[in-house]
Amino acid sequence: MSEETPLPAVAAVPDPGPEHPAPERPSVHGEHHEIEKGTSLWRDAWKRLKKNRVAVASAIILIVLVLVCIIHPEVTKYPYDQANLKLGATSPSWRDHWFGTDDYGRDLFSRVTFGGRVSLAVGVIATFISFTIGVSYGAIAGYFGGRIDGIMMRIVDVLYTLPLLVFEILLTAFFANKDTIFYEWFIAVLGIFKDDPTDPAFLPLFKIVFVFGALGTMSWLTMARIVRGQVISLRGQLFVEAAQSVGVSDMRLIFRHLIPNALGPIIVYTTLTIPEVMLTEAFLSFLGLGTEEPLSSWGQLVSNGVESLDLNPWLTIFPGVMLAVTLFCFNFLGDGLRDALDPRIRKD
Repeated sequence: MSEETPLPAVAAVPDPGPEHPAPERPSVHGEHHEIEKGTSLWRDAWKRLKKNRVAVASAIILIVLVLVCIIHPEVTKYPYDQANLKLGATSPSWRDHWFGTDDYGRDLFSRVTFGGRVSLAVGVIATFISFTIGVSYGAIAGYFGGRIDGIMMRIVDVLYTLPLLVFEILLTAFFANKDTIFYEWFIAVLGIFKDDPTDPAFLPLFKIVFVFGALGTMSWLTMARIVRGQVISLRGQLFVEAAQSVGVSDMRLIFRHLIPNALGPIIVYTTLTIPEVMLTEAFLSFLGLGTEEPLSSWGQLVSNGVESLDLNPWLTIFPGVMLAVTLFCFNFLGDGLRDALDPRIRKD
């Protein structure tokens, strides 16, 4: 009978005693330990933005203004283009005309809210055109670099030397009329929706559409530079190399990977471009080169009110205040977004 191999001695584990309790083992059944939720740049940005009371208040005011401008002209009993020559210019009244009436007896509140549609549409549409051109141009230049980047950015430098406001005034003065090829293109497109696109009543609509395009195509230069700088800082990241290694095309890499990762500065500058474009449109309308009757914008209403400022100051005050409040709100919101989306700000 063979001898059994003795088992190794096991040291006795001392009792930890009441002063040194044994560490608790994680429970498997019935107990749930709280796990810290993950976070992201956008969630952190939203938390920081909510703490910025000025930015939040500005966003609320903008939403209210947009809703009033959309809804009021549709439900009011005083259409924006309905004249009452017998009434003439009357001062503001809480019973009938809250902002008073203009020289033709038209309700100023209706004209201001309808003008808000035009001014806000100019800001949003022209900024969207600027956004599309600037983001695409800057991203392509930053991604390819080298000679392509050099040539593209030298074009931007040349355009920067031009007095853009003067250039926009010249474009509007010489091409926003029915004797140009742009009007022929407008008529061709309008003919798809209207039976008589050559009706002179559509000429004011053509002019405001031309202002949309002119402002949008001349406001993309700074956006292109911002996006180019962001793409240059991102193109050496690991996710770019990983996408290239699996055969992702250059255009797909630019528009599906690089641009989404640079959205923070892009969004901030977009909110700051809208008031800039609106102010430029107001200046053009003040000079008589923007919106024309029967359409109205805040800039045009201010221009019309200046002619009788000493007699009827409300014709200038109300549209001017609406324009100023909107511009302030967009700028405050842009500043708040800039602070909220800044990755250098430490999480609270």
